[in-house]
Amino acid sequence: MNTAVKLSAYATALVLVAGGAWALGTAVGPFPGQAEAHGGEDAMHGEAAEHPPGGLASSEDGYTLTPASTTLTPGAATRFTFRITGPGGAPVTAFDVEHEKRLHFVVVRRDTAGYQHLHPDLGADGTWSVPLTVADAGSYRAFADFKPTGANPLTLGVDLQAPGTFQPVEHPESRIAEVDGYRVRLDGDLVAGQSSRLTATVTKDGHEVTPQPYLGAAGHLVALRDGDLAYLHVHPAGPGLTFLAEVPSAGTYRLFLDFRHGDVVRTAEFTTGTGEPR
Repeated sequence: MNTAVKLSAYATALVLVAGGAWALGTAVGPFPGQAEAHGGEDAMHGEAAEHPPGGLASSEDGYTLTPASTTLTPGAATRFTFRITGPGGAPVTAFDVEHEKRLHFVVVRRDTAGYQHLHPDLGADGTWSVPLTVADAGSYRAFADFKPTGANPLTLGVDLQAPGTFQPVEHPESRIAEVDGYRVRLDGDLVAGQSSRLTATVTKDGHEVTPQPYLGAAGHLVALRDGDLAYLHVHPAGPGLTFLAEVPSAGTYRLFLDFRHGDVVRTAEFTTGTGEPR
């Protein structure tokens, strides 16, 4: 789409797309190992084939993501709040620490613009809160990535709306990202249905740099499937920025790499399609 469109029209189209995308997600099964999505190399190996991919539903295994409001004001800082309710409907207050946080909160517009990886605070009553600002209007997807104490890890998702006129963004395939003077190159190919090795190399002023540890890892990689935004969050399989990622279906994926250098966290964005099985 090359002209500005109204959110209401785009949201209507998203409803139609989401219906088809959900059917696709159900057919192809989960991102393997979604229930182990915080564990490096072990995170890539499968479990619970009856589950849909992470982030496509707001409720799973009796747990539900419930925001206080689903409306955002573009350009305005918001104290965004939500709860995770458990089986029986009571707010959950006990969460395991995974990579130094009890919950990872990702927000991205449905066209995968405006990506944010945030870490809310948990109140005694089970209410999570986090400062949130979206720059532009559009339909957004919010993901809560967490592990209730005594239960399996989960990723729940919910749609948020920022009313107004906006311009959807298209993302051509790219393996090179430029951010704040850093150049990040992604090597390796995603292959549907098998473990794929991806390696990121970070350079600045022509020299390779070593990222600082961030939240217990050298980096954090989130993959979102084009169309339905099925979610996968993985960590390096060893030293450096090498990841093993297994995606369930052929198609296009948006990849977001959080890395830390000079005591600042930055995000490199990539767009890549899947290759043929080897």
